[in-house]
Amino acid sequence: MDYQDLITLGISFGLGLLVGLQRENTKHETAGVRTFTLIAILGTVAGFLTRDFDNPYILPVFGIAITALMITANLVISKRDENPTAGQTTEVAVLLIFALGAYLVLGNQIIAVIIGGTLAILLYIKERLHEIIHKLKDKELGAIMTFVGISLVILPILPDKTYGPLDVLNPRNIWLMVTLIVGISVLGYFVYKWVGKKAGMISNGILGGIISSTATTVSYARNAAKESTLSKVSAFVIIASVTVSLIRVIIEIGIVVPEKLGSLMLPFALLFLFMTVLSIIIFYTVSKDKALEDMPEPKNPAQFKSAFIFGLLYGLILLAVAFTEKEFGNEGLYIISIIGGLAKKDAITLSLAQSIKGGLATDLGWRLIMTGVLANFAFKIVLVGVLGNKKLLKWVGGALVISIIFGLLLIWLWPETWSF
Repeated sequence: MDYQDLITLGISFGLGLLVGLQRENTKHETAGVRTFTLIAILGTVAGFLTRDFDNPYILPVFGIAITALMITANLVISKRDENPTAGQTTEVAVLLIFALGAYLVLGNQIIAVIIGGTLAILLYIKERLHEIIHKLKDKELGAIMTFVGISLVILPILPDKTYGPLDVLNPRNIWLMVTLIVGISVLGYFVYKWVGKKAGMISNGILGGIISSTATTVSYARNAAKESTLSKVSAFVIIASVTVSLIRVIIEIGIVVPEKLGSLMLPFALLFLFMTVLSIIIFYTVSKDKALEDMPEPKNPAQFKSAFIFGLLYGLILLAVAFTEKEFGNEGLYIISIIGGLAKKDAITLSLAQSIKGGLATDLGWRLIMTGVLANFAFKIVLVGVLGNKKLLKWVGGALVISIIFGLLLIWLWPETWSF
């Protein structure tokens, strides 16, 4: 006896039962729990017959028969009811569960189980999905479509080879980094849409770090300038967002050079812990003050113009790093890190991580990335000084200056042998 076939039947029964339970709960007349379970098993039996008799026609014949049955059932219902409901969700689910039953035999069982589970979840959250879609604004639909275009249309057609005088510009690699940054920002934006307005200033700081710590700094500096009583609260949100942005830096490094993450992340983790302590101290200092009810709503996080500019900046930094390393040695790279950090922390982080992947020494690489991060901290102090007020500058400037000093000490005193 082939116990693997029994296991396959059991999986088929379970998938049909799972999807059928959801359809039964909607009181759909065409198919319920028994029908879906039987169709899943029928698909598996058709798969057995196709495999054992090596006949490619058995499966499509059963599929056509099930389609005919569904059409007949819908015709009967439409003639019986005065106002029949139009829709093909259950019908498509029936065909898919039949195909999954056969795929359990003829294809990859893990993929079939994943698709079956996803089908059940999609059917279950159908109404909630409709509600979410109806609440989307034009800019949010635009963000989704832009991200789809960036990741699924442009990225696959770009050539995966290097160009340029220093042989470091790879169009697909550059656009992959653009996709990564836009994806993180879009994810953070929609998390904000779900929980940001309902949560307190802690979540505002966390979400600000996920979406854009620079944008959060600008927004809250302007808020503090308009309402001086919000200076301490704004300071906490800004410092918290800058602190969380270090996690974003670690994630970016891990995606580009996962094999060296253990040697690179520890100093950034220590800086994160140090700044977390500062954030906690500021939080307890300002917790009795008036809190902001809402985080300022961010702009469209997936604008094609911004993505294109980031790609250009990332490519320019790659060129600058390669040129500086060739002509001036490692010392000149610190200047590039400072300039890159002032311009865009994500760009300098990803470009230097790419250089580490290409052979740049690990101990030098993380120091260069840290230099860029600290330069970005200094840039935020300038932003607060220009856009905020003196009270906000005192809190944010003090916390970030202490953090910069701590980061410089890490660069200077870090033992070469420390890593995970």
